[in-house]
Amino acid sequence: MQVPRYLSLILLGLALNSCSERQFDSKTEGEKLLARDAEWADLATAGKDVEKVVSYWSDDAVLIFPGQPVLEGKAAIRGYVAASFNTPGFKIHWVSQKPIFSPDGKLAYMQGTDDLTVPGPNGGTMTLHLRGISVWRLDPDRQWRCVLDISNEAPTAPTS
Repeated sequence: MQVPRYLSLILLGLALNSCSERQFDSKTEGEKLLARDAEWADLATAGKDVEKVVSYWSDDAVLIFPGQPVLEGKAAIRGYVAASFNTPGFKIHWVSQKPIFSPDGKLAYMQGTDDLTVPGPNGGTMTLHLRGISVWRLDPDRQWRCVLDISNEAPTAPTS
């Protein structure tokens, strides 16, 4: 029995479609992105491995932090991270939440909160409470990397 030509084309199309890139699963990808971001935050908190911390940003990343010039690219970011880690009393940790993905699943953004401890004006340290947005891109190697990192100081709670 001969298979009609149109049926052969339909079967070929279905076969090719099943071999194409997998469908985007925002729940699974969101869990992976949050885990990667938490791992990055832990590395930054440890403050020991500049190269490992910098590897979470893309080569073309941009950082916009309070009181700092805009940093563009890995060389500028590497210098900033190294200087931060060498600053006495410096400590940072953040927590991100609920990634929101582009329809194609190649970009995501997350809101987060940061605690940043830096030298204070009187010789001690002070902790700034920041809020931020990070934008992530799924690179060709299937690894999420931060492409835009923006933070500012959170408003202080009103006192009664």
